[in-house]
Amino acid sequence: MNAKNEQARAWQRMLSGRRLDLLDPSPLDIEIKDIIHGLARVARWNGQTTGKHAFSVAQHSLMVEKIFTLSNPNCTADEQLVALLHDGPEYVIGDMISPFKAIIGDSYKSVEARLEAAIHIRYGLPPHPTVALKKRIKRADQVSAYFEATELAGFSDKEARSFFGQPRGITKEQLSITPQETVEVEALFLHRFTEIETARQKASTNKTPKRASS
Repeated sequence: MNAKNEQARAWQRMLSGRRLDLLDPSPLDIEIKDIIHGLARVARWNGQTTGKHAFSVAQHSLMVEKIFTLSNPNCTADEQLVALLHDGPEYVIGDMISPFKAIIGDSYKSVEARLEAAIHIRYGLPPHPTVALKKRIKRADQVSAYFEATELAGFSDKEARSFFGQPRGITKEQLSITPQETVEVEALFLHRFTEIETARQKASTNKTPKRASS
């Protein structure tokens, strides 16, 4: 075996036909259907959830964007898209639970950051969210995690609050927590992405920040 064959492969072929370089991802190789397809097949909580189906990262992303929009009524469509795609890199690197991320450390974060930048640039967003926006999305993420933990992952209310805090202003009745079939989640994600993109195009045309209704 020659040296070329011995080199570790650092790219992944997508169903769209794109070949994504994990070390130097190009925005030109990012396709929303690849993202959706991958996220809908990645299980949250390492699959340790109740229900007939796994609770996917795609469904989690929809929940986070919903919580973000409810909690930030004046948010823009750009901000909604950042919230929807906040776990976008996981369509390639999977959903590692927080304890494992802590073990891996900076190597994981650097790959994740490069993928995030490629995804954002592909859809006309800044490479990374501002600190303020990231904080608001993180709060929505924690609210989602609280409900996932207590409704699906076997956490007590006290235990979930110790990790994720107490949700305020959001109730589980406002959210879709029951794990759904992969194809259904894919369709819902694509529909929401299209809604937000339509609102972004209108805002760009009118030069007035708008949000997508949810």
